[in-house]
Amino acid sequence: MKFPSIPVLLFVFSTAASGFSQNAVQDSVMMKKLYTAALTEGKAYEWLDYLSNEIGGRLSGSIEAENAIKYTETELKELGLDKVWLQPVMVPKWTRGFKEYAYIESPTGEKSVTDICALGGSVPTPNLGIKAELVEVKGIDELATLGKEKIAGKIVFYNRPMQADLIQTFEAYGGCVDQRYSGAAEAAKFGAVGVIVRSMTLSQDDYPHTGAMSYGNIPVNQRIPAAAISTNGADYLSSLLKLQPNLLFYFKQNCKTFDDVQSYNVIGEITGSTKPNEYMVVGGHLDSWDLGDGAHDDGAGCVQSMEVLRLFKKVGYKPKHTIRVVLFMNEENGLRGGNKYAEEAKRKNEKHRFALESDAGGFTPRGFSLDCDESNFRKVKSWEPLFKPYLIHYFEKGYSGADIGPLKGNIDVLAGFLPDSQRYFDLHHAANDTFDAVNKRELELGAATMASLVYLFDTYGTN
Repeated sequence: MKFPSIPVLLFVFSTAASGFSQNAVQDSVMMKKLYTAALTEGKAYEWLDYLSNEIGGRLSGSIEAENAIKYTETELKELGLDKVWLQPVMVPKWTRGFKEYAYIESPTGEKSVTDICALGGSVPTPNLGIKAELVEVKGIDELATLGKEKIAGKIVFYNRPMQADLIQTFEAYGGCVDQRYSGAAEAAKFGAVGVIVRSMTLSQDDYPHTGAMSYGNIPVNQRIPAAAISTNGADYLSSLLKLQPNLLFYFKQNCKTFDDVQSYNVIGEITGSTKPNEYMVVGGHLDSWDLGDGAHDDGAGCVQSMEVLRLFKKVGYKPKHTIRVVLFMNEENGLRGGNKYAEEAKRKNEKHRFALESDAGGFTPRGFSLDCDESNFRKVKSWEPLFKPYLIHYFEKGYSGADIGPLKGNIDVLAGFLPDSQRYFDLHHAANDTFDAVNKRELELGAATMASLVYLFDTYGTN
């Protein structure tokens, strides 16, 4: 006699006691098939290896981004999907140029070199760089308190750390990222000549973390350069300033912004068997920053999303709705891909029911964050016993994802895949976001978890 697997047995026993659903065993068996296929015959890790190690960082508008488009389009076609195509989208093109250089100069002329990286979208320094005194602040609000007389002609040093006692690290990130995104624009209003921003990470290390920034409506000739400094570098600089308030900081960066260029979202789909004109989307963003190879942010989300469709093909599941994988371009510094997809969906009057985004790294899966009404949320909560054998416990209302966000108002349910977040910001936007930081099994578990949620929504629909 062949015994069913332990997860199936546990689920059968628990549902028999609760009277959960007459289809519970069938769903449990299908999910077990998806997890088994992902863990024993998965392709996500192999795809990510190529994206990371053969192509590398995929900044929007770069040759690497173009190569990633070609590679993923080819791989999706090889899966035998019903349709694969490229959706044109114009994206910004910004380049870092030669590596940035910075040093701290004491009042006696002693120099100490420190690592920095330009923030994405920053203007360059003058050819000879910038050297000026620093004014340290913990946030944008302090600028008005100091006033122009204390800021003009100086470099503003934003040194507010991520809040370490917040368990949800994305909440900690959201609490201080404004200094990176808007810090230069606000400092320029007070006559600052540049900004240095503490990296957005809870880790104490020597990696400066880049990320998008904006000048708002400030004229080009009034924009000032912005760079990130590592957490160790920020702490060292802050300690020196307490001892030597008049020390100087020098930095030079060579970044450049070009005209927008043509790029693409990569899209593949399996046509629905009974509801071909109703769409369910799973996706991540194909672009990344250029310091590392973008393995966690967001190569992992892309290959997991591709794997969802491959798993359905592998286990012989024929979806009712049309299931699309969308690899969005330009999430990092513009969100052009997500906006374009939503724009085209609205223009074509496409009926979208569900979208799932993976953009929080390839770590151990924990659950999902749902942006939906109460009836759909209750439906998801009713599936908790199905996920429990796989240690998936987190089902909460909240944020879904940047790229699927523009679909809101034209869709029933938006969902964000949530892996464990404790290590994510150690790597986020930094040179150590590389393939070797990805655990194969965690990546595969995430893909199977995503496929399971898509399967359940496809099977039972949305309310």
